[in-house]
Amino acid sequence: MGFQSHRLSVAPMMDWTDRHCRMLHRQLSARALLYTEMLTTGAVLHGDRARLLAFDAGEHPVALQLGGSEPADLAAAARIGEAEGYDEINLNVGCPSDRVQSGRFGACLMREPQLVAEGMAEIIAAVKVPATVKCRIGVDDQEAAESLFTLVDLCAQAGVRRFIVHARKAWLKGLSPKENRDVPPLDYPLVWRLKAERPELVIDINGGIADLDATEAQLEHVDGVMLGRAAYHTPALLGEVDARIFGEGTRVDPLEAVERYRPYVAGELARGTHLAAMTRHMLGLFHGRPGARAWRRTLTVEGVKPGAGLEVIDRALAAMAASGPQEERLPRGLEAGEAA
Repeated sequence: MGFQSHRLSVAPMMDWTDRHCRMLHRQLSARALLYTEMLTTGAVLHGDRARLLAFDAGEHPVALQLGGSEPADLAAAARIGEAEGYDEINLNVGCPSDRVQSGRFGACLMREPQLVAEGMAEIIAAVKVPATVKCRIGVDDQEAAESLFTLVDLCAQAGVRRFIVHARKAWLKGLSPKENRDVPPLDYPLVWRLKAERPELVIDINGGIADLDATEAQLEHVDGVMLGRAAYHTPALLGEVDARIFGEGTRVDPLEAVERYRPYVAGELARGTHLAAMTRHMLGLFHGRPGARAWRRTLTVEGVKPGAGLEVIDRALAAMAASGPQEERLPRGLEAGEAA
């Protein structure tokens, strides 16, 4: 799996990028690199591995994101992830939640770059798949250039070649995780400078990138772009990724993606998965199109009913087709977001 093949990826997002979401996104783009939600080393080592790590072979390329700070545990969890078939192991050095801080992982590790480098060295020694880091540019009162370059340089010395940088600080005191995705100012030029001054490294950028026009503009400066909420709220943009960003294939229309997703939904329904677990990720598919609100309403209301099946998707498509043009808004009540 070459680094250069991942000019675009979809961010690991807690409560969002589960296996059903990733399978939907894969119907829209064959090339985008997909990420799991962050899994702690404790969950991987001691939890319900079959449930936590399961993914469909159709999701490849897919990366496992770990949260943790104990090098031996990171190595053990990475080994398990590789054995399960993940294409990359990524360490979260960006999640700002209080729960994460108390566990000594996520963004607070920006203060412990040597520990991060030790953990990455252990992961690299343990697995053959790429081992990568997703970080912020700093936390709280750190000088961003110093904190970012120190972390990257130490990890590069440990053998890390690819970094995904969320171009914001994390403010661990006084901001909620949700506010941390919007309030700290973006500093794209600092990430561009990192690439310019460390040309041998693969540098991807993340944070506030809203569409493929912005993605293409970023690719003038860095190696790759990681989309978060834009990919989730308006997944139709992923249908243009292979053609526009990778220069291959043709645009996938959302209607085509729904048809491609149907066999997966049918298989999961047969295994006892509730329809809403899958259709909740489809709510934004037709954002901005006539009838999108009817589509969302039908899936939201009918998808949660006991025994709901593929007929709900058919009714949602019919409701959309029967509905006239109307003002569109992003789906409401979606309060999760990028893990880092």
